[in-house]
Parts: sequence; C-alpha cells; structure tokens
Amino acid sequence: MCLSQFILFLNLGGGEVVIILFVMLLLFGGKGIPSIAKTLGKGIREFKDATNSIQKDIKESTGGISDQITEHIQEVKKEIEKE
Repeated sequence: MCLSQFILFLNLGGGEVVIILFVMLLLFGGKGIPSIAKTLGKGIREFKDATNSIQKDIKESTGGISDQITEHIQEVKKEIEKE
C-alpha cells in the first residue's frame, strides 16, 4: 500500500498530513525520522512474511483435499458426458 492509499484510508486531507509531519519533525527531529521509518518498514516486512508463511502452510495442509475434489469433479463430468 503506498502512502497516498494509506492517507485516503485514514480520510486525511493535505492540511492534516502537513500538521502530522510537522509534529513528527518537532518530536523526533530530522535524524530520528529515518530510524523510525526503517523500524516501521522492518515490522511491516516481518508481518508480510509471517502472513505469507501462514498462507503457505494452509495451502500445503489442504493440498490433498483439493486434489481429491478435482478428481471427483472430473469423474462426475465423465459420467455426465457418457449419458
């Protein structure tokens, strides 16, 4: 998700974004903001990796079931075509 989509998600206008950035600059200073952004980026990356890992595990655990269902559907289609 890019920054503009995130801002639209929060329903913030341009003025609010400028105020938030100004407050961040006052609180953390020019040197602190890059480290905060780096830490936030690492956290988002770890969250995405964990999500992908969970999705992969679910797909692997249900892989046999989906293959069996596909085979059964093919058998039913063949029976219908014979009639």
